[in-house]
Amino acid sequence: MYTQQDEMRLYEQAKHLLTESAGMNAEHAIDQLKEAINYADWKYYVQSNPVLADQEYDALFKLLKHTEDKNPELVSADSPTQRIAKGISERFPTVSHLVPMLSLDNTYNADDLNDWDRKCRELAGADVVEYCVEPKYDGASVSLIYENGALSRGATRGDGIMGEDVTINVRQIKSLPLSATLVAKGVEQIEIRGEVVIHKNVFEAFNKQRIAEGQPPLANPRNAASGTLRILDPAEVRKRGLSAILYHISDYTLAAGTTRPEGLDTHYNSLQWLYNMGFPTPAKEMKVFTHIDQVIAYCSEFEQQRDSLQFEVDGLVIKVNSFAMQERMGMTSHHPRWAVAYKFKARQATSKLLRVEYQVGRTGAITPVAKIEPVPIGGVTVSSVSLFNEDVVREKDVRIGDTVLVERAGDVIPYIVKPLTELRTGNEEIIQFPKNCPVCESELEKQPEEAAWRCININCPVQVAERMIHYVSKDAMDIRNLGGANIQKFYEQGILTDIPSIYTIDWDKVRALGGFGDKSITNMQQAIEQSKTQTLNRLIFGLGIRFVGETTAKTLASAIMNLRELYDWNIDKLISLEDIGPKVATSVADFFNREENRHMIDKLDAAGVNLVNQLKGQQPVDGALTGKTFLFTGTLSQFKRSDAEAMVEEKGGAILGGVSAKLNYLIVGEDAGSKLEKAKKLGTVNILTEQEFMELIKSVG
Repeated sequence: MYTQQDEMRLYEQAKHLLTESAGMNAEHAIDQLKEAINYADWKYYVQSNPVLADQEYDALFKLLKHTEDKNPELVSADSPTQRIAKGISERFPTVSHLVPMLSLDNTYNADDLNDWDRKCRELAGADVVEYCVEPKYDGASVSLIYENGALSRGATRGDGIMGEDVTINVRQIKSLPLSATLVAKGVEQIEIRGEVVIHKNVFEAFNKQRIAEGQPPLANPRNAASGTLRILDPAEVRKRGLSAILYHISDYTLAAGTTRPEGLDTHYNSLQWLYNMGFPTPAKEMKVFTHIDQVIAYCSEFEQQRDSLQFEVDGLVIKVNSFAMQERMGMTSHHPRWAVAYKFKARQATSKLLRVEYQVGRTGAITPVAKIEPVPIGGVTVSSVSLFNEDVVREKDVRIGDTVLVERAGDVIPYIVKPLTELRTGNEEIIQFPKNCPVCESELEKQPEEAAWRCININCPVQVAERMIHYVSKDAMDIRNLGGANIQKFYEQGILTDIPSIYTIDWDKVRALGGFGDKSITNMQQAIEQSKTQTLNRLIFGLGIRFVGETTAKTLASAIMNLRELYDWNIDKLISLEDIGPKVATSVADFFNREENRHMIDKLDAAGVNLVNQLKGQQPVDGALTGKTFLFTGTLSQFKRSDAEAMVEEKGGAILGGVSAKLNYLIVGEDAGSKLEKAKKLGTVNILTEQEFMELIKSVG
């Protein structure tokens, strides 16, 4: 952006303005001040090499603000003073991206990279493909639009098609120029993608300040960046000290009669082109290689340096460098074929196991939770780690007082890998599982075929609350606004006692609690009333029967006219249903044989909740997929699982709950596990990606 001569001139200009600006023409002074401050911002936020002391910078900024206040007609949108704006009173509006923001395919090892390289060369029709490698910054994705050289919009990723318009907050990020010399290069409009991040030192200092003020620290830089972008007060956003790294030009429009600027032929050159105009890009960290072996070696080398970087990174992104090749290779509806993310190994650290606490779940399962000395792992301070069940504790031989190796699986979920037995002193204590529920003190039971101890007291307070929380969840009865926090509060105050009490809430008592206005109460009342007409399968799922998920609930609902029919179904009759085995059948039969559960159903019926399968008796859908069975596994990115299942059922297909010889199609999302492996072993199941599933749906009309 600046030549050495420019830098010398601007530095001297800044120093001169501090002492000699009083007699200058206002318009000239403002132009000079803007130029000097933009230069200082670039040196500080992009180059990490400040040229002015904080006091000097502040003095220049105040001088510009003072001059503009006296001459408001000279204020321009790209002035550094215009980053600051008044707060937003409502939620951020939703806007469409010019080009969809796709996810990246992930890889974790050299074999995956070699396989990806082979596919790239095949798709590109070339023996040699040049790759550009850059850090994968761990922050919040953002899309920026510059029109006629000025920043006109900043949006979050959202669902990839639509995002939140956070322009007002993006303008607070000093590393992002409010304007650039794009028009001089023939570019009328450009959409640039990037990551909003927080410098490690800034994040640490900010958390120390919050703690000193009695506020809780923010969890990690990624969450802090994402949350900050959605704060409604731009002044608070500015205070957080966000940065940004721009890594991709997704779209641009040239002025009539102009040709493509030099530098927009490859990914590497395009980010250098942006960098030279003052945009923050990974220009200095990028590497270009002509062979995948070089890429693999660099990935291994770079992973060892990740802690020395200014920002958190969780991997590297490898992209085909040539834009022409990228165009030929294309993309799926989920990810570009010409880019892949190489994810680093899970983070590990050691800590000391201080004690074990026991949590009670919705079905009464007792989960041991290790409380360890707080330890930072990959930007998150970990102090609690699930030990899952007694069998895991015994298998790992974890003891209180042990030094343990803790890992965040996938950089998210912490777990104990093993105790470091060589560091034991002899004072460690074997973990003794409780015989009684830690909440209601009922005696615990453990079935021979299960790993978990359970509290079988159906009136155990934690279980009662958790059952209600499950009942109102979006995939069950979908009672909006009555979430976990409200249910917990109402239960503690005696306003709620069990699931049927949701339909007899004393709203005067709710108002007396404070914090609930007429509008929020009305919304809850409407959602509760609407839940009475939910389909029978949602009610069955909402009852929280062990081992009964959404698919099994649909199977049960489709076999009956009225919920009470299940009172008379024995295990053998239940097993006769598609995809229901002995374990599920036993659980269902036991649930409907219990008098307290039948009493609960009577109360729901009296409240007006639908117990009837309104679809029963209708002719089954006869469509192109009649006779075909489907199952979805993993995390789906293109559609909700319920929507995908509905597509199948609308065309006559059936949804199964597990992999068996009866399964025709398994649709695989991200992080697919045992179901995928089982399907591969069977060898008779058609395994489809999400895109292939959509193509199948379209092909059958």
